[in-house]
Amino acid sequence: MSKFLKDAYRSIAPYTPGEQPKDRSFIKLNTNESPFPPCRGVLEAVKENDLSLLRLYSDPENEELEKAIASYYGVERSNVLASNGSDEILAFIFCAFFDEKHEVCFPDITYGFYPVFCNFASLKINEIPLKDDFTVDVDAFVNTDKNVVVANPNAPTGIALSVNDIRRILDASPDRLVVVDEAYVDFGSYSCVPLIKEYGNLIVVQTFSKSRSLAGARLGMCFACDSLIADLKTVKFSFNPYNVNRLTSLCGIAAIKDENYFNYCRAEIMKNRAFTARELKNAGFEVLPSNANFLFAKKEGFGGKRLYSALREKGILVRHFDKPRIKDFIRITVGDETQMKTFVAAVKDIIGGTL
Repeated sequence: MSKFLKDAYRSIAPYTPGEQPKDRSFIKLNTNESPFPPCRGVLEAVKENDLSLLRLYSDPENEELEKAIASYYGVERSNVLASNGSDEILAFIFCAFFDEKHEVCFPDITYGFYPVFCNFASLKINEIPLKDDFTVDVDAFVNTDKNVVVANPNAPTGIALSVNDIRRILDASPDRLVVVDEAYVDFGSYSCVPLIKEYGNLIVVQTFSKSRSLAGARLGMCFACDSLIADLKTVKFSFNPYNVNRLTSLCGIAAIKDENYFNYCRAEIMKNRAFTARELKNAGFEVLPSNANFLFAKKEGFGGKRLYSALREKGILVRHFDKPRIKDFIRITVGDETQMKTFVAAVKDIIGGTL
């Protein structure tokens, strides 16, 4: 690092993205991307767009995009903020609402960006341990006096809380903020977006990356009451006013209009998830119950890093985490049918079992 870097940033451990290899072809089951292309409307929107308009800035208000999102989810446009990926929304939230007087807490096993955001913003990290079965300790979040961030379904476990569990956390105190990160909600869980009409202390964050096949376009959004959205817009316009580019906006509008394709893709993922979970269990794996587009699994006596490395040698990428509680697990993105059958066959060969 240079001599110019601020002291506050010298000890930061940045977020480690999933591997994006360029040296060889892999079956990528490591970053929870969709195995399916964007819908036809997205491709047509890009093809038909006047690319000469890229010389002009995008709409800083994201008006048409936010209107389309609001219409689909049955809320007012004033309840929506679009962003350059959901990570940008999360960064806005951590900057806008949390400080030494308004601390935040989240599970000890969850999306790895939350502690990174805390370190970046010089916030204290308050982690609440998951239970022994890797479920979120709802009572602990009900009883805390801190602001709450929960991924639902959680990552990397895939386990979801019920809407009633979220209500319990919200009802515990209207004076603290509850952020529900729903990056994976479309694969079998119930969204808390309707609750923003009841709770002024709720922000729901979603993304187009997973179920709408737009990870490379970088598009996220959040839902909240008018005043919270206004607060977040203050941060946005102080940091990145033109945060959603023209092409991404067109892609988002087209994607949200094609509900049939959206439902087809997520149904295929859930079907392939059930197949893969069943086959892994038959091979002696422990597989956590997942409502996401990935599975979290381990084989007793066969370490997670060892299995990750063996699969990589066979041209299949999964994700492994070094954190002590989960070091024996691998996280497997659910791909298409062919990819998952190839993965199952590779696991069979590696462990020498019978699937």
